[in-house]
Parts: sequence; C-alpha cells; structure tokens
Amino acid sequence: MSHEEKVYTKLKQHYHCAQAIFATYASDYGMDQETAYRTMACFAAGMYTGSVCGCVTAALAVLGLAYGFSDTKDREREIFGTKIAEEFVDRFQERMEGKFNCADILENNISTAEGMASIRREGMIKKKCTQAIQTSIEILEDMLQAYPGMLAGKQAEPSCDEQEIEKITYLVKRAQKIQHFESNVRDLILHSSKSIACIQFDISRFKIINDIYGERMGDQILQFIKDNLAEICNETQYYLNLRSDVFVVLSEFQHESELDELIRQIQARCKMFKNIKLTYSIGVYIVNDRKMDLRQIEDRAAMARKKAKGNMMNNVLYYQEEFKEMLYIRKFIEESIPSAIDEKQFQMYLQPKYSIVQNHIVGAEALVRWQHPDRGMIYPNEFIPVIEENGYIKKVDYYIWKEACNFLKRCEQAGIKNCPVSVNVSRLHLTDTVFMDYLAQTIHEADIPKEQLELEITETIGDEQISNMAELLKQQGYKLLMDDFGSGYSSLNILLETPFDVITLDKKFMENMMVSEKGRLILEYVVAMADKLGLELLAEGVETEEQVELLRKIGCDNVQGYYYAKPMPVEDFFELLQKDRQSINSL
Repeated sequence: MSHEEKVYTKLKQHYHCAQAIFATYASDYGMDQETAYRTMACFAAGMYTGSVCGCVTAALAVLGLAYGFSDTKDREREIFGTKIAEEFVDRFQERMEGKFNCADILENNISTAEGMASIRREGMIKKKCTQAIQTSIEILEDMLQAYPGMLAGKQAEPSCDEQEIEKITYLVKRAQKIQHFESNVRDLILHSSKSIACIQFDISRFKIINDIYGERMGDQILQFIKDNLAEICNETQYYLNLRSDVFVVLSEFQHESELDELIRQIQARCKMFKNIKLTYSIGVYIVNDRKMDLRQIEDRAAMARKKAKGNMMNNVLYYQEEFKEMLYIRKFIEESIPSAIDEKQFQMYLQPKYSIVQNHIVGAEALVRWQHPDRGMIYPNEFIPVIEENGYIKKVDYYIWKEACNFLKRCEQAGIKNCPVSVNVSRLHLTDTVFMDYLAQTIHEADIPKEQLELEITETIGDEQISNMAELLKQQGYKLLMDDFGSGYSSLNILLETPFDVITLDKKFMENMMVSEKGRLILEYVVAMADKLGLELLAEGVETEEQVELLRKIGCDNVQGYYYAKPMPVEDFFELLQKDRQSINSL
C-alpha cells in the first residue's frame, strides 16, 4: 500500500488526520504505531477549537523524524529544520489559498454542536479536509525525496546557491547517519540477549583547543576520534558524534569488565592528536528498561558525563540513581517554562555599574530571575542551560529586552539621563537576523534612544557567523559589549578587529590576575591596550577594596560587582538611582 492509501485506511478506522498521517510515516523511521497515535492524540484539542490543522502538524512532525531536526541541542540541524518547516508551510498555504488553521479551512469550527452540525450538513469536513490531507501528503512526499535527491546528483532548486546546496547536502547526510545509528541501536536494545550500555564522552577543554589552534584543528580532532571509533567498535557497538565534541557509543556486554576495556581502548587510542594531549569526561549508563526512549538513555549517560567533569579523581562515572534528581529538576523546568513565560513569572533584575572616580552609577546590566509561584526564586544557573538547549531562551530574552526598554522610558520620563541598560543577546539569536526586527520594534515602541539599550554578546573566537552579526548590529547603531572577555585563551587577538565598543573583563579573569604581580602586570597592559584602541572597559565581579584600588591605579574606571551592589529588583534599583542622581545634583 502507498502512504496515501495507508492514511485513508486509518481515517476509516476513525483516527483523526494528524494521527493517520503521522502514524503512517512514523513506521518508516522505527516508531511503533501505538506511540505514533499517542504522540498525535494531543493535537485533537487544537483541531477541535479550529486553531491547528492536524495535517500540517503531522507533516512537520514527520519531517522532524526524517531529518532529525527536533534535537535543539544540535544547532545546525535545528536551523536546517526551521528552513524545511518554513518551506512546507509556505507551500501548504499557497496550495490552500492562504488557509492554514482548521477554522479557516473548514470555514467554521467544530468546538460547538452548532458548528459541527453546520459543517456536516454542508459536507465540509469530507470536502475540505480531504483537500488539506491530500495537499499535505503530496508536499510531504515531494520534500522527503527532494533533499536526499540532492545527494544522488539531482538538480537543486534554482534559488539555492552552491554554498546552500553544500550545507543542505551535509545536513541530509548527517540526518541519514543519525537515522541509521538510531535504527541499529533500537534493534540492538530490542533483540540482544546481553546487557546494553550507553557510553557518552566529550573532550575536556575543547573550546580552549579551538581557541588556541583554530576550528580547523578542532574538526581534525573530531575526525580523528571518529576514525578510531570505527576501528575500535565491532558489529554490535554503534557510535555517533552527537554534536560538537560529544560522542556516544551503544554496546552490548556480558560483564562490566568488557565496558571498562572498551573505555580504556577509546582513551588509549584517542589520547594524542599530533602534539595535542586529549583527555575526556566519560559517563556510562547501563540500560535496565529496554522500553526506555533512546533520548532518555542518552540523558542518563549525559548526567554521568557531566558529573565526571567535576571529579578530580575519576574521569569515568557510571550513572547512579541519585542523578535522577537532576533529571527531575530538568523535566520540571522544561515543563514549567511555557507557563512561566505566559504568566510573566520571569523578572528583570538590575545590577548597577559604577564609576570608581565619580562613585556614581553609570549604567546597569539587566539580568533574569524566575519567581515560581510554588518553588520560589529559581536562579539562572538552574534554568538558563536548559532553555538555551530547548530554544526558550529567545522568548526570555525578548521579555527582558522589552522590560529594559520600558525601564529606560521610565527613567527618561523621570528626568534621569545617562543610565544605559545592557541586555544579553543569546547565541541562538545570532544564527539569523529575525531578532533584529524585534529589537528595533521594541525600541521604537518604547520611544527611547537606541544607544541607551546596550547589547552584550559573549566572546566567541573564530565564529564567523557571530562576528558578522556583531558587525551588522554595529552598523545599525547599537552599542556592543563583549561579555566575559578573558574566559578564552585568544582574547587579546580579537581586540585588533573587534566590532565591539566595550570589553567586560570576566570575573575569573580578574580573580586570576590578582593573585600575582605578573597577573597584575597583564591586567595593566590589557587596560592600556584597550585605551589605545579606543575601547571602553568594564570590570565585572569586583568584590574587594583591593580590586577597586588596583583598577583605579591602572585606569579602569567602570566596575560592577558585589563590592558596590548586588543585582536587585527594578523598584529597588530605581530608588537607588534616584538617590544617586539627587546626590549628583546637590554637589
């Protein structure tokens, strides 16, 4: 039977359109029918209110399975997925004369008895839904063939240049490799009579290696590890480069000593590339429940790997049940974030920036705090890593930007000048220019000078995409701050060509420079160099009088840290700022 025939068979069995389409195609990618039906069941609620067309929802979910772009930890795949999703929606709307939601397609909705009766009387469900189902299947079939077709030498779309084709080809190959890995692993877990283990590892200080030797060397190291894994792993041991420097190996074993030997081989074979010594953080999870989703298996191995990073005695850790608490916290955060955004549980805190010489506030940094109605205050170190991975960081950033603009307008109306607020621009924004439109619109709505909202971007060596975005923001008139300067080993190099206006000295950099005369001398030269290059400096994490006096002596005037003030709620900062400005006016 064709996919189309299977879909209509399921419709006759009274499955709704999203279930019928998704379950038909999901089986091609190893998902059982019951799971597929269950996955799509929740979309019935949206369809009944007329807000979501199940045909579109199911088709996008199928494309996610096919090309693996549902994993937001893999930025390249996520960007590729966004491109494919946009293409599907555009083609669907074009074929459906701009209609997208159930209520539009049916020209009514089925949330009321009257609406349902009217639709049935007019035969609209059969007529209109058939059109939407047919359209989505035809577009889906075409797209599932189009991108892999590029690998077979088929003609690409005229709008795609060579670089775009090369990127799509790479991503499709990667998606196929991931599918092959997941299929083999599922088969191993279901049919092996032996025990199964998931080994996940990453390269210690890989970012520093990239900073010192360049990304090309980093890529060569990753390929070196892949080549060695290909020789080490046998026919029942499957490996994959999950993302960046994170690798995973699924292996069957009889005794744990076999796992120890496999790990020993990996570390021995991959310990040195050219003149670079490589060390690893390794987590191991032994699969107890073979019905567990592969992502859950990998998550448990990842928890052990992350725990191994902080273990000075042993770089290999097996998953322990107490790690579950980390999983529960993560799950709680993931499930609570959407309502937290809708209910405005996030709050903007402001930390003052001071001039040492004037002893007055010269600006502030906007920070985010999460005031949960049940759990109370949740701090950024708990939720920021999670929302960076699942993409919600974008919405949180948007919220903070808007709050910062509103605060700046309030200051202007109160006659308070020269107190710019800096906001963070997360890396996820810097993959495209969409955020720039939102930023410009938010500033326009608040009716504030653009230079009053400063943008902080974390130092990133060798990332051409981020450098280009920073340059574009600079051209648009924004004041740019390079955040966490000194956290990498190549920081001094980027001062030569940086588009940034202000360099913020990282707290750890400050601490490290304070422990010796040599360190203080380095700090003095950094300040002098920035001054000659026309760059402003802001020292973060200033906590002691000794640090303040040294910074005063070497000419770094702007500071931020607990010595002066902690991050505080908006109202507290506004009150502090008013007192500060009153003291200036009284002089």
